[in-house]
Amino acid sequence: MNDRSSSLLEIRPQIPSAKVTEEMSLNERFQNETLRPIIKLQNFLLLAVFKNYISKHKNRFYDLLPEKRMDYIENAIQKDIKFRNSLKGMLIGQFTEEEYDIYIQNSSALNKRMMNMVVEKLKDQMQYFTMEMLV
Repeated sequence: MNDRSSSLLEIRPQIPSAKVTEEMSLNERFQNETLRPIIKLQNFLLLAVFKNYISKHKNRFYDLLPEKRMDYIENAIQKDIKFRNSLKGMLIGQFTEEEYDIYIQNSSALNKRMMNMVVEKLKDQMQYFTMEMLV
């Protein structure tokens, strides 16, 4: 393992609840060993990026009812390809070379998992954006 890979792995948070078992599929294992820690590490950046996205889109997010805000988050990530690619880049950039080799073998399925996890992470923290509106 090279210095970059070692450094990346060293700064990732541990997630005790992200269990890895022998019965897991490769994608599920990758999700728990790689994606979850990276998304947790990048959490504040993901929040800042989405806050900027809201701002660039005329703050319409703040005019929506809470359940519509959930839809807004989902649509932003699923339908705005530039935005989705930007988010993917922020996460893929944290992969080690070994993880990237695994990722490219099944990137389509892993991208779907990755973006679903980001959507859920942002939805779970929606109060962050509501508090920002009050400031």
